[in-house]
Amino acid sequence: MVLAQAGDLVLFVARDYKRFLVRLEIGGRLETHHGVIRHDDVIGQPLGRAFPSHLGHPLLALQPSIYDLVRDIRRAGQIVFPKDAGYLLLKMNIYPGCRVIEAGAGSGAFALTLARYVMPTGHVYSYDVREDMLNLARRNLERVGLADYVDFKLRDVQEGFDEHEVDALFLDVKSPTAALEPAWRALKGGGFFGAILPTANQVIGLLHRLPEHGFGYPEVEEVLVRPYKAVPARLRPMDRMVAHTGFLVFARKVEKSVIADMERATNIEFDHEDYPADWDEDE
Repeated sequence: MVLAQAGDLVLFVARDYKRFLVRLEIGGRLETHHGVIRHDDVIGQPLGRAFPSHLGHPLLALQPSIYDLVRDIRRAGQIVFPKDAGYLLLKMNIYPGCRVIEAGAGSGAFALTLARYVMPTGHVYSYDVREDMLNLARRNLERVGLADYVDFKLRDVQEGFDEHEVDALFLDVKSPTAALEPAWRALKGGGFFGAILPTANQVIGLLHRLPEHGFGYPEVEEVLVRPYKAVPARLRPMDRMVAHTGFLVFARKVEKSVIADMERATNIEFDHEDYPADWDEDE
C-alpha cells in the first residue's frame, strides 16, 4: 500500500466537484469553503479515501493525473489542450529518454506534459521570445516538481537551436515557417516534427514550405473530444464542448534529395483501398 508523504501533490475533490491541488507539508492546512483539512491528517494515510474538514464535510484525496496538473496550471494565454497534447505524444513518439525541443514555452502546459513522459532519462528544451512567459513556465514546472527535466531558453527560434540530433521538435509559434530550417538542423534523421496552428491559411502556408526545408510525409489533423454526462439515468452529451483548438501538423525530417518523390506520393488522392484492411468503416 502506498501512503501519502510530505511533499506529495494531492488532489482534493469536494462533493460539489470543487478541486484543490496542494502539496502536502507537515503542519500545513488546506482552507476551503467546506472547511479546513490538516495536512498531518492525510500524511501517512492511503489516498482514495475521504478526509473530513473541521466542519465535517468530506473531501476525497486522490493522486493527480497529468491532466489534473495541466488543468490547474497558472496560465497567461492559450495552452496546448490535453486533448491535443495526448495525441501529440503518440504521433511524435515521445517516450522515456527522448530529447525534445518545444517553441514557444507559453505557460508551460505542454512542457509539463513532455517532461512527465521523457523522465527520468530524457530532457525537454523549451524556447520562448518572452522572458515573462519563460518565468511563468518555469514556476509552473517547479510547482509540480518537473523543472529539472526542462531547460528554458530565451531566444527567437529563427536564430537557431542549441541542440542537435533531438528525437522530436514541436512548434507553437506565430511564424513556424521561419523556424523550419533551424528545426531541420536540430532534428535527427527521420526525427518527428509537429506544430499547432489556429487557422487554415497558416496550415496551407506551412504545407507549402515543409518540402523545401526537408520535411516529408506531412499530415494535418484535428482532435475533437465530446464529453458526456456520466449519470446512468440520463447519459447524454454535455451541453458544451471544447471543439476546435488548433490544427495539428506533422512531418518527418528526411534527406532533401528524396523530397520530390515524396511530394508526388502525397499528391495522389486516397481511395478506399489505401486504408488498412482492418479499418472497417462500417464498424
